[in-house]
Amino acid sequence: MKYVYMDNGATSYPKAPGVAERMSDYLLNIGTNVNRGAYSSSFKAENTVYETRELLCELFSFDKPENVVFTKNITESLNIILKSFLKENDHLIVSSMEHNAVMRPLNTLHKVEYTKVLCSDTGELAIEDVEKAIRDNTKAIIMTHASNVCGTILDLEKVGQVCKKHGLFFIIDSAQTAGFLDMDFHGLNADAIGFTGHKSLLGPQGIGGFIINDRINSQMTTFIEGGTGSLSDAEIQPDYMPDKFEAGTLNIPGIFGLNASLKYLLNYGVKDIRDKEILLMNRFLEGLNDIKNIKLIGKNTCEGRTGIFSIDFINNDNGLVSYELSKEYGIMTRSGMHCAPSAHKTLGTFPKGTVRFSLSHFTSIEDIDYTIDCIYKTAVK
Repeated sequence: MKYVYMDNGATSYPKAPGVAERMSDYLLNIGTNVNRGAYSSSFKAENTVYETRELLCELFSFDKPENVVFTKNITESLNIILKSFLKENDHLIVSSMEHNAVMRPLNTLHKVEYTKVLCSDTGELAIEDVEKAIRDNTKAIIMTHASNVCGTILDLEKVGQVCKKHGLFFIIDSAQTAGFLDMDFHGLNADAIGFTGHKSLLGPQGIGGFIINDRINSQMTTFIEGGTGSLSDAEIQPDYMPDKFEAGTLNIPGIFGLNASLKYLLNYGVKDIRDKEILLMNRFLEGLNDIKNIKLIGKNTCEGRTGIFSIDFINNDNGLVSYELSKEYGIMTRSGMHCAPSAHKTLGTFPKGTVRFSLSHFTSIEDIDYTIDCIYKTAVK
């Protein structure tokens, strides 16, 4: 049986060339901690960790490597940003396309209010609705850059302009766009961007982080305290970056893997990766046009979207369809709510959910054609 991986929205596979080898090299030949030992292998690990911060600065057009913080994933990053920044009686604005990595933390901050701006049934955001939601106590806007359900890209350039106009902080969830879109931290008027290493950055699971400017950092408190290898004679957390938010041992093997994937991305070129994926996206959309008994959720063009496609198999249980695609045809997808019930409500697919197909830079034309053929066979049964 042929196998086709179409669940890159959950995690990319395969990973970028060199990722596994770089991680293996660290584990087999280096293996030491950073900021702890005064010996060559520790210095070698430290150099790679710092170089990875610099590579992330290059990717996001940022200029302060020390303000790049490593975490285990973007969910942890967004929790740290929100819970160390927001205070009692603060108000912020979100879109109705947000992932639970934003919504669940907000719903535990009972003394913080938020307004959810409703997007269209294709996931698009009306900037005038964002501006109307601003109150006297509005402190920030936090939004996903692209929906993990339907792939629609939100116009965060305009949102950033609104933030700048009204003096608001701007926090971006780049889980589905970092590595697919060119991102300019300052051009977006961002104050914080959370990222994950294992999706479009093509790195390993278990490594992510966030980038913050000094403006928002000055209003953030520490989130986890502990050893940093710095100021070890003090029993309070250092206030300088990145130690302020990096207590305990980092996922150094993950950082080595991310280092390799970032070098691959930057050498290949984010634009060239996107152009290749758009060719695949067009092929996928064209193939769907002739299939009955299905409904594409979201935008039906490649403009303003990523390579994530949600499909409702009409009059079928989408969970069973996803299972059948795997069992009968070897196609790996994800069904259900995709950890984004608010997005599904906006798109009209709650509570049924959808079958999500998400391609990557490594998906082939043959993979697309085979998947389309199998969607057809499943839909006409």
